[in-house]
Amino acid sequence: METRREVDPLGERLIPINAYFGIQTLRATENFPVSGIKAPLPFIRAYVLIKKAAADANMQVGWLDQQKAKAIVEACDEVLAGLLLDQFVVDVFQAGAGTSFNMNVNEVLANRALEILGKQKGDYKVLGPNDHVNMAQSTNDTYPTALHLSTLIALQPLLNALDNLAIAFDELGKKYGIVLKSGRTHLQDAVPVTVGEEFAAYASAIRHACDELRRRQENLYKVALGGTAVGTGANTHPEYKRRAIAELAKLTDFPLKPAPNSFEALQSLRPAQTVSSGLKELALELIRIANDLRLLASGPTTGLNEIVLPPVQPGSSIMPGKVNPVMAECLDMIAYQVVGNDAAVSLAVQAGQMELNVMTPVIMYNMLFSIQILTNYVPVFTEKCVKGITVNEKQCSQYLEKNPSLATLLSPYIGYLEAAKIAKQAQAENRSVKEIALEKGLLKKEEIEKIFSRKNLLNEQ
Repeated sequence: METRREVDPLGERLIPINAYFGIQTLRATENFPVSGIKAPLPFIRAYVLIKKAAADANMQVGWLDQQKAKAIVEACDEVLAGLLLDQFVVDVFQAGAGTSFNMNVNEVLANRALEILGKQKGDYKVLGPNDHVNMAQSTNDTYPTALHLSTLIALQPLLNALDNLAIAFDELGKKYGIVLKSGRTHLQDAVPVTVGEEFAAYASAIRHACDELRRRQENLYKVALGGTAVGTGANTHPEYKRRAIAELAKLTDFPLKPAPNSFEALQSLRPAQTVSSGLKELALELIRIANDLRLLASGPTTGLNEIVLPPVQPGSSIMPGKVNPVMAECLDMIAYQVVGNDAAVSLAVQAGQMELNVMTPVIMYNMLFSIQILTNYVPVFTEKCVKGITVNEKQCSQYLEKNPSLATLLSPYIGYLEAAKIAKQAQAENRSVKEIALEKGLLKKEEIEKIFSRKNLLNEQ
């Protein structure tokens, strides 16, 4: 294997001649052979966008000559177009603060920029990963900025997918808006609702969780870039921070702005936690809804069987004809993973010490993993499950007819105790409350018909 020789403060190493990464990246691959999981694409893109904005800002303030700056920017554009992605080889579990990944990016961009300038890879005296690509930067301000930016990039498709899921439930709500059924509280029969009201409530819950994520993503607009090592902005031009963040905002179409307190931005990762918590809260709603769908579709002969979920695959290797609620089961598993990811993020967020939280890599990985699996699956769940749900109207009607809780509607007329007696008799004799109320003659027939009318059952004004 042909190699080139590179030098860092710890000594010399031989690097594969065709590799765009360099000596510090090589050391990181040797030091952290942990998971085999590499940085996700949104994070690579975010980091490269930061390097592009930084090169432009340093050129504007006269610290980086135009030829070098343009070569770095061109190298960034190539990566953003999808080239050299196999050169980002550092494991997501790595050195604290993400120094290994920052140097991976610096080295790849430096070596590609050297080629653009007609030089050999590794000729860092001409254009180096530390002196030029990383100019006016530190891992300590670029990594949390990339965390914010990559989360913003990754969130947008998820938010759109959640909007579509809410719309699908709303459509079911409209389609089955007139179908009466037994409500249930404590998993016991309760006063009536419509199937449409249940579905519309699911839509509302998803929409509220989505809206909350949209609000919390605004916490990510304030970025640490320009604070460098500890928040003082050491080794930066006085105009660099403003120009670099303005350029980054222009490149991304997000309203990014400097963090009001650079020291806090390096010490505290609370903004990321708010979004991670929002993902967890969304996951809790998805779990609740998925489990409701599983219960409502249970059976078909020994469960509730009020709705039918679309069959997407055989449900058993041994029981012929069995079909399981697999789409809802998968959604549960994904949501459980999101809850667990948030626990890891929470532990990492509280681990900041003094001027820096060094646990940003594990925060990045867990947040982006949560967003990725939700983004991948929510559209599938919408199309293959929710949009194909049908309602067993006959079953809903039969359950409602025998529901002893309908005696609740008699309470204002005959009192709670008398209504309870009727409910108990209805349950014991497997008859309807209405039938027993008519039989007892406690109220006139027309009064009972009015009490058990659809309008009164649903308390419609």
